[in-house]
Amino acid sequence: MANESRPPLASTTVGLAVGVTAAVVLACAGGAYLYSRHHMQSLLGMARATALGEGNLIRVALEHQMIENDRTLIGKMIASFRKQSRVEHLVLLDRTGKERYPAGTGVQDADLQINSPTCQACHRYPADQRGTSRVIETRHGQVLRTVIPIRNRTACYRCHDPKNKINGILILDYRLDQLSETMSHDLRWMVGGTAAITLLLVGAIGIVIRVAVLRRLQRFEIAARQIVAGDLERRVPAAGSDTISWLAREFNTMADSVTGLVGEVRHQRERLETVINSIDDGIVVLDTERHVIAANDAFLQRARHSCRARREEVLGCACGEFTPGGCTVADCPTLACLRSGARQVRICERRTAEGKAVWEEVHASPILDAGGRLQQVVEVWRDISERRAAEARLAESHRLASVGTLASGFSHELNTPLATVLTCVEGILRENDPAQIRENAAIAREQILRCRGITQHFLRMSRGQRSQGEVVDLGPVIGAVARLIEPTAREHTVTVEVRPLPSGMHVRAEEADLQHTLINLLLNAVQASRAGGRVTVEAEMGAQVHVRVRDDGCGIAPEDQKRIFEPFVCARQGGNGLGLFLALNFVRRWGGDIRVASEPGHGSTFEIVLPVLVQA
Repeated sequence: MANESRPPLASTTVGLAVGVTAAVVLACAGGAYLYSRHHMQSLLGMARATALGEGNLIRVALEHQMIENDRTLIGKMIASFRKQSRVEHLVLLDRTGKERYPAGTGVQDADLQINSPTCQACHRYPADQRGTSRVIETRHGQVLRTVIPIRNRTACYRCHDPKNKINGILILDYRLDQLSETMSHDLRWMVGGTAAITLLLVGAIGIVIRVAVLRRLQRFEIAARQIVAGDLERRVPAAGSDTISWLAREFNTMADSVTGLVGEVRHQRERLETVINSIDDGIVVLDTERHVIAANDAFLQRARHSCRARREEVLGCACGEFTPGGCTVADCPTLACLRSGARQVRICERRTAEGKAVWEEVHASPILDAGGRLQQVVEVWRDISERRAAEARLAESHRLASVGTLASGFSHELNTPLATVLTCVEGILRENDPAQIRENAAIAREQILRCRGITQHFLRMSRGQRSQGEVVDLGPVIGAVARLIEPTAREHTVTVEVRPLPSGMHVRAEEADLQHTLINLLLNAVQASRAGGRVTVEAEMGAQVHVRVRDDGCGIAPEDQKRIFEPFVCARQGGNGLGLFLALNFVRRWGGDIRVASEPGHGSTFEIVLPVLVQA
């Protein structure tokens, strides 16, 4: 809690401290540097003035003694000045450059030769630019050299040629050691004082920044942390008119906006969760490693977990960890979706805790990011047990209906050959002529074989077995179906007319399915016709094969024509609504279609369209 109330602003503090310290240090260092240079120049100026004053004093004294021609006193004066601690050299040169009153051995110093670097430091400049004094480097260190000319005056003419402007030069070199020590001493004091002032200034600025800036900025950090933690009502005190107060007001405005957006997002999320959890289908979102990211209540119930208490345990787990044996799909739809990036559909069977078999249809759909890369997969588990049961009942109902139709047609088909067989047998019993008996027996045998073929054909149709052949000639199929429907047509006093059919109409289909389709269309046409009506069957062949079943019955209303091919939709009393649905599925299985044209009160026309099979 202490960390939350006083969060550290280490990076800001360090940055400000370093920045302020660097600025103060640079400012003080620059000031110290400029002051040291100015102080050095001031000391040099004072040294120059002192040297020039002393040199002129020596010059005046020497000139006076030289006028008196007291050379002994001049030598003593020069020797006396040379003994001063700050005097490095005191030399009197005549106009030819020869040293007068030398000290020591009397050998002239090499630094006083006209070609030496010390002399060239001044002589390399024109006479009007040389100046009176200059700091130069000698073999013994830095010195301040002052050069004072001794001019030729009227009083000097008795000993010196009046044509000469000067009689000699006085050179006075001051040591700069004392000046450097003084400068170093002053500089140490100045650096110490500057450092103390810098520390005091940095400390004062730090305290001001801490109190006036950082402590107020901590309120922003505290508020931001608490808003992130969920306290959306947290705000920053915004009293005042300075920049930070303005920033606080802007921060609070932004926080208000964020709070509104978060509230709206939460509301929308709750609505979305409510909608998803109200769906009976199990919905789960998986990542590319098949770990659960989200799931609705239906999926959690399917996974044998409670809807609320176990949700945290499911999230983040692999989909196979919490549903052992729950998924029996051999080819996992999510793995297939991850591999192909396309939607996958699988059907699997699983057993409940009670041992009941449940059939489920699994849809795995990819979730792509803005770049088109697959990020997640959504699985939808739908219980199709009731649908499969309904499909089974549908198939059984259709099979029974077909069996009834087949039974009627079967009896009609067998009556004719059996009547012929009976006539032949009776003829055999009456006739004594062997030739006639053999003829009757051959006819009876032929009709019995025909009965066997009819029996096998109807048995195959009753079992729903598909024909082994792939090529079907439509002419015989249409004729056989017309004969099968004939008893039902007579019962309804409806005439079934098969118009002449083109020869060679071959299609690729299954004969049993094709017969079922034609039987359904003809039965519907017969049942829709009035007593004494007519049903016409015709066919033509072009780019496709067209088989039309036309009746003159009551017709179909326009609003019903859009739904007649849907399962369990039937306008006729007693119908199950499956005939046209199955017929359309049969035809479309072989690349065809069924079209309908009807006008209420004027009958209907159903047209079967199939691709033509060209015989080689």
